[in-house]
Amino acid sequence: MSRNDFEIGFLGSSAISEGANEAPRTGGDGHLLDVYSQTVVNVVKEVGPSVVHVRVQQKDGEHTQSKGKPEGSGSGLIITPDGYIVTNSHVVENAIAPQISLPDGSSFQAEIVGQDRATDLSLLRVSPAGNLPAARLGDSDQLQVGQIAIAIGNPYGFQNTVTAGVISAVGRSLRSRAGRLIDDVIQTDAALNPGNSGGPLVDSDGRVIGINTAIIQYAQGICFAIPVNTVRWVVTTLLREGKVTRGFLGIGGQTVPLPARVVRHFTLPQESGVYVVQVMKGSPADNAGVKEGDVIISLADQTVASVDDIHKLLTKERIGKELGIVLLRDWTQTLHAYAMPDRSPD
Repeated sequence: MSRNDFEIGFLGSSAISEGANEAPRTGGDGHLLDVYSQTVVNVVKEVGPSVVHVRVQQKDGEHTQSKGKPEGSGSGLIITPDGYIVTNSHVVENAIAPQISLPDGSSFQAEIVGQDRATDLSLLRVSPAGNLPAARLGDSDQLQVGQIAIAIGNPYGFQNTVTAGVISAVGRSLRSRAGRLIDDVIQTDAALNPGNSGGPLVDSDGRVIGINTAIIQYAQGICFAIPVNTVRWVVTTLLREGKVTRGFLGIGGQTVPLPARVVRHFTLPQESGVYVVQVMKGSPADNAGVKEGDVIISLADQTVASVDDIHKLLTKERIGKELGIVLLRDWTQTLHAYAMPDRSPD
């Protein structure tokens, strides 16, 4: 994304009133700016040492890109003193030998412990000689719109770059590169650029509230971070199991509008459903009798209006448990089927 030029205009008056010789005020906006500046400085001093530069070489088919010429880079955050680091999945996707550089100049080769493309998170591990400076994690459920948000990262390779803004919104949804929606995403106007990915979003107390992940290209001040509570869950799962497991039906689908006459005839609560464009042979959906051209309108007694509704329902807890599916076939009849989801393939 190209850097956008901007101007700051100052409004004021050149008129001199009779009271112009009064003593200048020592409080007011100047005092507030000092407090704000000091807050940001304190946060950077605390969290900055925990922010690392992630450099990767990517696989090119059966070959590796030339050594010494990193193909990509991003940011990461040390979350434990013994060397666990969280970053974005897209930063290390198809990569070998990630190199981690700390602000103090030290460097390590990292191993990828696990990745979850559905939330765009990855867990790395390095083996330091001593304890590393780990960041404090906050509680993203307690965020309020308007509070200070500080981003630290390595945009365009400029290590430990700091930007500041506010929480613009909470509870957003963002589609990951894997196609799933990430829920409860944080929106901020703290400026992010390529290379900020994987770095922390921090509150005014120095607690990490999110992992920066995406921007809206060509927009100004619309940036997103994965909430830290999601990060906690994913990291815990990756440490325990090596991957995040979800349910799998074995269909390909797309969200389609339902004809008004169909909605009226079947008294449906929604105006869209999931059109089945593909059924994998031998999959749970195939065994349940789902066919290409069917439209799924309910799963596990829950209304299905979009592909994302199916993704949300296919949690790990659903694996191996029978789920009821309500289908529209040929727009003229409703069918009830039962499927038992498998574990999603790696």
